[in-house]
Amino acid sequence: MTRLTLILFSVISTSLMGAFIVAVLVTGYDTMMPIIWAAVVGFVLAMPASWLVAKQITE
Repeated sequence: MTRLTLILFSVISTSLMGAFIVAVLVTGYDTMMPIIWAAVVGFVLAMPASWLVAKQITE
C-alpha cells in the first residue's frame, strides 16, 4: 500500500496545490506569501488524503 500511496500522492498533491492556489488568486491575494501558503496547505493535506484513497482502493 505504501507504493500506491506514493503514486497517488504525486497526483493528489499537485491537484490540491493547484486548486488552493487558484482559490487564493481568485479571492484577490496575489502576493507571494499567500500563494506559497496555499501550496503548502495543499501539500500537507494531500498526505492523509492519498493514504485514505489508497486504503479505500486496497479494501
